[in-house]
Amino acid sequence: MPHNAFSAESNALPAVNYAWEGEDGEGRRVRGELRCANPQEVRLALRRQGILPTRIERRWWTAPRRRITSKDIAVFTRQFAAMTKAGVPLLRGFDIVARGQANASLTTLLLGIRADVEAGTSLSTAFGRHPRHFDRLYCSLVEAGETAGVLDTMLERLALHLEKGLALRSRIRAALMYPAVVVATALLVVSVIMVLVIPAFHEVFRSFGADLPAPTLLLMGMSEFMARWWPVLLTLLVTCVCAAAHGLRRQPALQAWRDRAMLAAPILGPLIEKACLARWTRTLATLHGAGVPLGQALAAVRGAAGNRVYDAATDFVQREIALGTSLALAMERSGAFPALALQMCSIGEESGAIDAMLNKVADFYEAEVGDLLTGLSSLLEPLIILVLGLVIGGIVIALYLPIFQLGQIV
Repeated sequence: MPHNAFSAESNALPAVNYAWEGEDGEGRRVRGELRCANPQEVRLALRRQGILPTRIERRWWTAPRRRITSKDIAVFTRQFAAMTKAGVPLLRGFDIVARGQANASLTTLLLGIRADVEAGTSLSTAFGRHPRHFDRLYCSLVEAGETAGVLDTMLERLALHLEKGLALRSRIRAALMYPAVVVATALLVVSVIMVLVIPAFHEVFRSFGADLPAPTLLLMGMSEFMARWWPVLLTLLVTCVCAAAHGLRRQPALQAWRDRAMLAAPILGPLIEKACLARWTRTLATLHGAGVPLGQALAAVRGAAGNRVYDAATDFVQREIALGTSLALAMERSGAFPALALQMCSIGEESGAIDAMLNKVADFYEAEVGDLLTGLSSLLEPLIILVLGLVIGGIVIALYLPIFQLGQIV
């Protein structure tokens, strides 16, 4: 009865942060931070991890903790795969990897998963309790490895898959970073010129007492409008951006429209399409090669492309396969996959090597993405310079036209 009362009381209390120090099973000093309802829960959680607490102290204020990134998960997976392949026991491997992380948030997450595993939960189920960091693909591969007794192999395959995905995203981000920075800087410079510099010229031109050319009048009008209404314009811009972001997070119809528009974009569309196809085929190849049934693999693949058009196509393919349709035919009927992917899947089904063919498709599209990024970078740099030259040159010409006219009069 007292235990039940204690549990009820613990559940009623809000969770707070506690800093702790203690000794692990080998007598080493360890420290960390846990979020629990009371010190008793902290002590119990630490004992489940094999730690003897020596000091527990409530934290009244804690600095914001680093978020756990995809790169953190990929690095952990690679380290954990190495530990498992070396024959290190599962719980011991969690201890070594968790305490070697520089990100305290990741350490807390891994120690929590270790406690679940120690309590008798399967590894895939323990990962599945944190869907924000370990998606369905991750859990499906871990579950397949546990079932077949080849967890180390599955973890290595999963680490390779995560690393390839990170490399692809990194290449796209690096290629688009320079144009984005240049455009943002140019917009800032033009805004400063329009709001601060041009009004000074306006006062000078007014002292001439002569009629100004049409381009100069247009530029002065735009400058005056921006200088007077910039707080309203800035507020309106921020409001529109926040409303659009909120709508895209909450409205699936808006998300689907955005994804279709991105695929139809004239320059970025082919790049986005090939990147989505590379992620989709790579994920399906990884799951199918791990022995996951095709229907179950497709359920985990949904969302891997990062585009709702391919999510809907995956749902369609999954339904068709459940009715007995071949993978290549189901993909063709969805209308979302190009001829190369369909032909390679058909060859893979005939030869019994679907995962190998899908990996070849993924390799091909990743190479295509690299070529497109190189060409896009070569195209965007002169295009941006041309546009900026036209904008800045137009402003300079409009400002100096009255001076040229005054010189001709004199």
